[in-house]
Amino acid sequence: MATIDGLPPLREVIRAHDLVAKKQLGQNFLLDLNLTAKIARLAGDLSGCDVLEVGPGPGGLTRGLLVEGARRVLAVEKDPRCLPALAEIAAAYPGRLDVINGDALEVDVMAHLTPPIRIVANLPYNVGTELLIRWLTPKVWPPVWDSLTLMFQKEVAERIVAKPRTDHYGRLALLAQWRCDARIVLHLPPEAFTPAPKVHSSVAHLTRLPGPRYPADEAVLNRVTAMAFNQRRKMLRSSLKGLGPDVEARLEAAGIAPTARAEEISLEGFCALAREVARG
Repeated sequence: MATIDGLPPLREVIRAHDLVAKKQLGQNFLLDLNLTAKIARLAGDLSGCDVLEVGPGPGGLTRGLLVEGARRVLAVEKDPRCLPALAEIAAAYPGRLDVINGDALEVDVMAHLTPPIRIVANLPYNVGTELLIRWLTPKVWPPVWDSLTLMFQKEVAERIVAKPRTDHYGRLALLAQWRCDARIVLHLPPEAFTPAPKVHSSVAHLTRLPGPRYPADEAVLNRVTAMAFNQRRKMLRSSLKGLGPDVEARLEAAGIAPTARAEEISLEGFCALAREVARG
């Protein structure tokens, strides 16, 4: 089936508006509308939800979100060339699509959304991780959003869901899993995109928890994990020596062997260590 609605296939849209993907904007367009609708479904029940989409491009995922029943989609698009194509979608779905022409790293979009809110996006490769970290570290938790359904390079998605003693385990896994349930829900090959990137892609789905999985002060946890993973090949008693002369005692009090390395320590272990450090 070439289209999921009454609008033209995406290849026709791209041709009509001369939307050649720009590498400097991290653009790789997903043209299979059945696939974009599938990604929208992976975000869960969208009826009654406002959805934030970053980097809609010609609007393939946007159309999937609207077809799957999103109450309203707010799309943030940096490339002004895409605005006419998005305007055509907005005209086909009166009152359900708003577009902001701007940089998602600079625009305060949450003020334009009404809960419940889901964030669903095929993120531009060059800003994806930074946006994720911002969404995971709001000033107040729980955040205004209920879930994140985001496409990344496969390696980034694997870093989000990684477990201890695996190659991809690090601070991003700890940050994501401390306050969210995170899983990979879809893998996509390079040929699914135009132009085809050099890497595979994956969709990660994160559902917020009402509070942290384990108690810890966020600032202390960030400091401890930054020090630990900055020198991940060293034993923790060496990489964390900046915490003070009693670092070995703090590690042992948290149930962690001073000779262990960062990649061996679970989220629960890091949170226990952060609590020990916070006690002063």
